[in-house]
Amino acid sequence: MPKNPKQKQKLLYVMQYLSSNTDEDYGVTVGDIIDYLDERGIKAERKSIYDDIETLRDYGMDIVKTKVGKASLYSLVSRDFEIAELKLLVDAVQSSKFITKSKSASLIKKIEGLASVNDAKKLHRQVIVADRVKTSNERVYYNIDAINDAINAKKQIAFYYTQWAIADSGLKRLVRVRRHDGKRYQVSPKALSWDDENYYLIALDTEKDKVKHYRVDKMENIEILSERSKASKSIDSIDMAAYSKQIFGMFGGELTGVRLRFDNRLIGVVVDRFSERVFISPNTDGTFTVATDVMLSPQFYGWLFSFGDQAKILSPKKAKDGFVAYLDSVRDAYAKK
Repeated sequence: MPKNPKQKQKLLYVMQYLSSNTDEDYGVTVGDIIDYLDERGIKAERKSIYDDIETLRDYGMDIVKTKVGKASLYSLVSRDFEIAELKLLVDAVQSSKFITKSKSASLIKKIEGLASVNDAKKLHRQVIVADRVKTSNERVYYNIDAINDAINAKKQIAFYYTQWAIADSGLKRLVRVRRHDGKRYQVSPKALSWDDENYYLIALDTEKDKVKHYRVDKMENIEILSERSKASKSIDSIDMAAYSKQIFGMFGGELTGVRLRFDNRLIGVVVDRFSERVFISPNTDGTFTVATDVMLSPQFYGWLFSFGDQAKILSPKKAKDGFVAYLDSVRDAYAKK
């Protein structure tokens, strides 16, 4: 039995030191490892360190020995995540509107722990970018977890749904108020969708038997109920991937089959919006025609208007009339004295 109980932990400390302090560009000597262990009250001989390194190699750690002059350096050169992959994770966390600033900082700190100390500095530089708008709802992170649990258990949920409002008085100009006359919503959750940098719950309104979607950061006090989720053709038959393409900015509307004409230069925009599986018919005049289903809404019309005369609704008539009415309403707003 070793006299120092920490001797049993020696191998773990060696693994931690190599994970934190070495990578493809930085290595440490056996002497560095011995000094590190000594600071933690663990005495070690050089031979035991060599044995530990071999044990870690047998375990699967990619530890490489290199010669720099007379010194032998040991480095952990491969990990579960490459630095490029960690940068992508940091960027995703940082740019996600549904994650608060404090939760983003906490997650990024944990991601940094997956890299060496030197590579973590590169991730830290990734964090210092232009400020992005973030949600202020600290509960959204846990709302997502609760919704997933309810979906997997096929249970209904109840919650309050909020929106921003201008305060009548007081120091705060913006306040959150509960919609639905302050009553709870009760729905059968179907799926979560990430659209336009926000998380949405797609669910069946159990009272109206209608598919609806809710922004997760606007949901409060989510409760998983004992009642089973209700089945309905209106939601069970939905292709969730297609559904998120049909609605614009998660604003509802009437689902309608439309034919649209675009200039050829907009093919990338159309594929980004509707995916490469959308039905496209090339024309001989430098344009192409698209047939797809969309939710007719001001958000769809606004998206189409952004392309000016390079895009046009061909059919049906109600979609064309709706777009003209949208344009007239915008013009009238500027014409009013």
